[in-house]
Amino acid sequence: MNNSMSLEDVVNAGTQAHRTVLVTGGTGYLAGWLLVRLLEQGYAARATVRDPARRTQVRAALAQHVGEDRASSVEFVTADLLAEEGWDDAVAGVDYVLHAASPLGFSGGEDLIRIAREGAARVLSAAARSGVKRAVLTSSAVAAISDDPRPYGVETVWAAPSGTPARRYNDSKIFAERDAWRLANETGLELSTVLPTFMQGPPPGAPSKEGSVELVRRLLTGGLPAVPRIGWDVVDVRDIATLHLLSMTSPLAAGERFIGSGDWLWWRDMARILREKAPEISRKVPTKNMPDTVVKMLGRFNPQMASLRLNLGKQTSVDGSKARNILDWHPRPAEETVLDTAAALAAMPRLDADQASSSKAAR
Repeated sequence: MNNSMSLEDVVNAGTQAHRTVLVTGGTGYLAGWLLVRLLEQGYAARATVRDPARRTQVRAALAQHVGEDRASSVEFVTADLLAEEGWDDAVAGVDYVLHAASPLGFSGGEDLIRIAREGAARVLSAAARSGVKRAVLTSSAVAAISDDPRPYGVETVWAAPSGTPARRYNDSKIFAERDAWRLANETGLELSTVLPTFMQGPPPGAPSKEGSVELVRRLLTGGLPAVPRIGWDVVDVRDIATLHLLSMTSPLAAGERFIGSGDWLWWRDMARILREKAPEISRKVPTKNMPDTVVKMLGRFNPQMASLRLNLGKQTSVDGSKARNILDWHPRPAEETVLDTAAALAAMPRLDADQASSSKAAR
């Protein structure tokens, strides 16, 4: 295979035998798009859920993208990242594992790290025991960012955990990926890791308020009176799902880390894009900038603001050229991603409810 092999070529080469792929955390934001991509390419898909009652919700979301027949073909296994039960059943007969399940949040305490580490160990240990062809772990670009700008964010960098409460989410990703590579070395499991930057893009189904799209929702609903001097390297969740499939099947991806990055956008840029390109849904998008002093003050009481204030005014772009050069992966422009995210959220009844709630609160 050469470096310019397309996604279609790579994926089709891996689907000739109707191979089975396990996606962990089947109700999640990224996991939903992983399932969509797998079903579109003819894979047999299996997903883990903590609550079996959520299966109907996941299938309904998938049906919007791939139709009811394909959505109904997804097999579900009940398993929890903090319990041993169910994982051997989940990986039985599976060719590949995409481990996307991971805790989210800014105030999860030490449990955030424990869940990420124990979950990765359980999933990948079960994968190794079952002899899967390859596992792909969803890490984060924060696991490849150093304090030294030369280099700053590339796959050869292994970030050091901070040990601070404001960066527990970052630390959970750093520890989990380190553990994954250690386990792969010990067991012989073939592993690849995908390190996304700030994921945006339309949710595959009804979004959770804990998800990264909460940022765009808060902009649209007037949940913020002003925008802080914060920015992100924005990448589309749909493109990250594609990167997972490439990392799963390409011979060049075995034993490799891949940063999935897009375009850098300041929060004010996202607000401007929404106001200029989607004025019909952006009446509440703020036009004012939030002073740094306000962000720092709020950070004393709000865990999310405490995390944000650490990056005030910092442009921390990373180098995503490896995925582009080796896997021929090309993410879409960040502006398109922001607009697609906003359009999807605006079409959901929950956004209307949030707008009404915000309006009542203002009165």
